Amino acid sequence: MIEGVKVKKLVRHPDDRGFFQEILRDDDGLLQRFGQASMAKTYPGVIKAFHYHERQDDLWFFPVGNAQVVLYDLRPQSPTHGQTDVYYMGEDNPILLLIPKGVAHGYRTLGNTPAVIIYFTTQSYNPADPDEKRLPYNDPGIGFDWTTKMR
Repeated sequence: MIEGVKVKKLVRHPDDRGFFQEILRDDDGLLQRFGQASMAKTYPGVIKAFHYHERQDDLWFFPVGNAQVVLYDLRPQSPTHGQTDVYYMGEDNPILLLIPKGVAHGYRTLGNTPAVIIYFTTQSYNPADPDEKRLPYNDPGIGFDWTTKMR
């Protein structure tokens, strides 16, 4: 696992009415501070990658749909510099994923339905000074193959 990345398995409490599930608690120890909560919907087959931040951490959750999430450690001083990790998140695997600053991240929506991501950041977005650095989804330095492998 990339240094500083954390995963919280979410627990659902189902009954005959549906289910209840906590997402994030102040005693989880995941966010150093709360900055902003946001939500996005992504259509099937779309790849949203790669980007990274220099000042903020992200905490990702997919309550609807499923996604292949790819992380790449860009931090030169990290013991996991240059490492790639892949996570499968969403309805079939309800987890929170903490992505530290300096780790490039992106995702591909899996299946035939849209995915919804809710994410929390340690800083609010500032359009005058955005902490949003972009890399192409097919960046040769990362070298990730987004195609589904038939096995």
